[in-house]
Amino acid sequence: MIASPEIYITPEEYLALEEKSPVKHEYIDGYIYAMAGALDPHVTIAGNIFALLRNHVRGSGCRVYISDMKARIEFLNRFYYPDVMVTCDQRDRETAGYKKFPCLIVEVLSDSTEGFDRGDKFADYQILETLQEYVLINTKKPRIECFRRNDQGLWVLQSYAGEESSFQFHSINFEGIMTELYEDVNFSK
Repeated sequence: MIASPEIYITPEEYLALEEKSPVKHEYIDGYIYAMAGALDPHVTIAGNIFALLRNHVRGSGCRVYISDMKARIEFLNRFYYPDVMVTCDQRDRETAGYKKFPCLIVEVLSDSTEGFDRGDKFADYQILETLQEYVLINTKKPRIECFRRNDQGLWVLQSYAGEESSFQFHSINFEGIMTELYEDVNFSK
C-alpha cells in the first residue's frame, strides 16, 4: 500500500471517491492508501482460486468476489480489498460496493504486503463475526495457511504444502488440490 496525503475523509466520502477512482484505495480510520499492482504469480493464483471457488458455490446462494470488491469492517472504520472473498449471508446483497459478512477471505501473499496480511489486517478481519476462515496463499512455493475460527472463538492454523497435496476450506465445504490452485504459476527462484 502507498500512503496518500494525510487528509481525513468519512467512509461516505471514501466510497464516493472510490467509485470514480482509476486506482483502488484501502481505507483505514479516515485515511486512504493506494493499492500497488501485482506480479504474474499473484494474479494467476488469485484467478485460479476464484475460479475454483466460483464453480464450487454455483447455485448455493453463496457469492465469490475477486480483488475489486471491498470488505467493510464497520466497527473499526476500515475497508480492505481481499484477493478473494466468499459470502453466504443474504445481508450482503443489500450493498453493491462492499460486503460486511464474509465467511471466507483469501489473501495471496506478496513481498510488499505479507507482513500486513499476516498482522494488522488479519487482526482487523477477526472482528468480522461471520468470518470462519482466513487463508494465506504463498506465491513462491505450494503452501497454504488456513486460519479457522473454532467453537471457542480461537483461530487455529492448518497448513497445506506440496504440489500433490489437497486442501480444505470448511466454511464452504470445499476441497481442492494444489496442482489446480497453482496451475500456470512459475515459481521464482
